[in-house]
Amino acid sequence: MKASKALSLACALLLCSLSGAQSPAKPDPWAGLRFLLGFWQARTVGGTARAETAGAYSFQWEFAGHLLARHSSDASCKGPRDFDCQHRDLLYIYPEGPAGAFQAIYFDNEGHVIRYSVTTPRPDTAVFLSDPAPPGPQFRLSYELAEGVMTGRFALRQAGQTEFRSYLEWSGRRQ
Repeated sequence: MKASKALSLACALLLCSLSGAQSPAKPDPWAGLRFLLGFWQARTVGGTARAETAGAYSFQWEFAGHLLARHSSDASCKGPRDFDCQHRDLLYIYPEGPAGAFQAIYFDNEGHVIRYSVTTPRPDTAVFLSDPAPPGPQFRLSYELAEGVMTGRFALRQAGQTEFRSYLEWSGRRQ
């Protein structure tokens, strides 16, 4: 009798410990991009566009956390004639396929649409790279957060060139 009570108690304890055990947490597929979240100040610091702009942008969740959206706005702008000082754009980042590789699509008020593959080569760094589709250029958009300052760069590489040329560079702190 004592043996069956002891066995029953041992089984009950085992079942309680198993039912309380949690399955391992799934890795967060967005972990490498979370540093982008928030509202950011932006001021141009270089690039071949030769523009002086100040404004803001945000990275926020949309569609119940299924995509990350960047919205931008300019507060002031001074640039050459061919630079659009009324520029507005949207960038949507989303996981693609079962492997969850990230893709992005960019739209602006000038009619540009750019599709990117997204990588996070280092913590607090994201690189958006378009397909090299001749005859047009290949685009690279990058963000890097260091010591509370987000630095961005939009660069392009013309067909037949090996190097990317920086078109616009900016930096700023979280608002």
